Amino acid sequence: MISRLLVANRGEIACRVFRTCRELGVETVAVYSDADASALHVREADAAVRLPGATPAETYLRGDLVVKAALAAGADAVHPGYGFLSENAEFARAVLDAGLVWIGPPPEAIEAMASKTRAKELLGVEPLVDVTEADLPVLVKAAAGGGGRGMRVVRELAALEGELAAASAEAASAFGDGEVFVEPYVENGRHVEVQILADTHGTVWALGTRDCSLQRRHQKVIEEAPAPGLPPSLLAELYDRSVSAAKAVGYVGAGTVEFLVADAPRTLGSARAGRTPKAHFLEMNTRLQVEHPVTEEVHGVDLVALQLSVAEGHALSPEPPEAYGHAIEARLYAEDPASGWTPQTGTLHALEFRAGPRVDTGYVSGDTIGVHYDAMLAKVVVHAAGRAEAVRKLAHALERARIHGPVTNRDLLVASLRHPEFGDPARLDTGFYERNLDALTQAPPGEAYAAVAAALAQAAANGGRFGGGWRNLRSQDQIAVYGEHEVRYRPTRGGYTVTAPEGVRAVHVTADRVRLEVDGVVRDFEVTRHGDTVHVGPHRLTAVPRFPDPTEQREPGSLLAPMPGTVVRVADGLAPGAHVTAGQPLLWLEAMKMEHRVVAPASGTLTALHAAPGRQVEVGALLAVVQQSVQTEAQEDQTV
Repeated sequence: MISRLLVANRGEIACRVFRTCRELGVETVAVYSDADASALHVREADAAVRLPGATPAETYLRGDLVVKAALAAGADAVHPGYGFLSENAEFARAVLDAGLVWIGPPPEAIEAMASKTRAKELLGVEPLVDVTEADLPVLVKAAAGGGGRGMRVVRELAALEGELAAASAEAASAFGDGEVFVEPYVENGRHVEVQILADTHGTVWALGTRDCSLQRRHQKVIEEAPAPGLPPSLLAELYDRSVSAAKAVGYVGAGTVEFLVADAPRTLGSARAGRTPKAHFLEMNTRLQVEHPVTEEVHGVDLVALQLSVAEGHALSPEPPEAYGHAIEARLYAEDPASGWTPQTGTLHALEFRAGPRVDTGYVSGDTIGVHYDAMLAKVVVHAAGRAEAVRKLAHALERARIHGPVTNRDLLVASLRHPEFGDPARLDTGFYERNLDALTQAPPGEAYAAVAAALAQAAANGGRFGGGWRNLRSQDQIAVYGEHEVRYRPTRGGYTVTAPEGVRAVHVTADRVRLEVDGVVRDFEVTRHGDTVHVGPHRLTAVPRFPDPTEQREPGSLLAPMPGTVVRVADGLAPGAHVTAGQPLLWLEAMKMEHRVVAPASGTLTALHAAPGRQVEVGALLAVVQQSVQTEAQEDQTV
């Protein structure tokens, strides 16, 4: 029996495993980097061991240090979570060699399946070797790990070499293995996966399907179970191939077999345009998946508890439990979808959900979001009798949550769930965000009225004095600007009169709550301020100063860091005086385990370069300056 378990991971998944351990009476041990010294998973564990350093390479990817930590803490088992070393066969062997119980498949099964290149060979799928124009588009993928890291879509042959290098660097940073390969890229297919669970007695469960088609940067955003609208013949094929793959390598524990389904059904039980859907094997993940909660909700199981039970030698029942209803999970990220999905950092002032959803998280209100690790704040999960009910329930839960601090993708998630394409499962595919991102990142409904509430609350916070917005003469409207919204109002003896936008009447105003009547309908707005950022219900607004700080102005062509991070690479031969072309990659930043390219905004001359590999930069830091060539400017003027 397992009595004390160390989780070789951090954040949300460590907290998730600890929750099951508490229910089973198993003591818990955390490991933590210096950056995670006060993290939630450390506070929730019964004991914790420091891994000196801050980056993943110094800490969570150091299997030798993790094994030493387990032994020092008296643990008798190790759970790898997902990411980091979860699919590293050598780490699994080191755990077993130390006399500890490994909560995962045998190292030999990991070697066979964790490397996507070897897994494809085992299943008779050949990767592309000599890529030609006829093969495009292609997908560059990391051989180890997952989560969208080390993945690049290549549509032009000339870009292949650079994307191979970028994917390899990102994979090495995230997984400690820079091996990458190339495979055909299937446009707008459906990402469907099968959850498997196997014991040491020969039983292998195919525990239902999940659809994970809504992705950004090849990383899943919204997942659901079961995958809707798949015909019985395709389901049978997916289950058979998944179970066969597990049995072929002597698999034990939880795992997932992923497929890309082309020509997926447009309606329940029928194929797209009369064609037979085809499932392309993608990979087998030899670990617990991020999206495992939707399977738990639908089948009424605890997959972590089953992992521990299997590791203790217990047998599964001959057949898996039946599925009931529908479950959907949304990944809440600290990122800005409207600005290239750039990760965000800072203080998470509030993370509060009303009763209803299941929330798996590694953060609580007051925690700091740093630069070293994944940007995911929480997984929000709901279960209902049917898909439509689950979609409605999740959108409502997200909309009513108090999420204060850095920019998040909350508005995008709500808009995605309410989009007609998502509401019709027959229209699901991996091209959803490519088609709809611009529309989904528009200001959410009601934001203009939230700006009115912010302006009036600020005026009330100032004791009714002028200064809630820009200072003007008392006889004139007071003006406040939040983002794209201009608010005009006048203090009166009985409160405030709103003159813009039209149709708004201030019913009651305090510093933290405002009641407005809009076209005859009364609405309450809760207002919370954190510096220049104001949270009004689900809306996050930023006050715009009337007179910009002259010290913050930059010369034309300045390239600023879009996020805090580390400069990992600078283009070969790049130096002041070099000629650059519009769109040319100049340097690469790494933040939250993802690489981000910084490109030349126009053709011209590089007049300054302040970036160097290894340099830590804050958001807004000056990286380089490109002086646009006179010829390019003239061409642009002619175009206009």
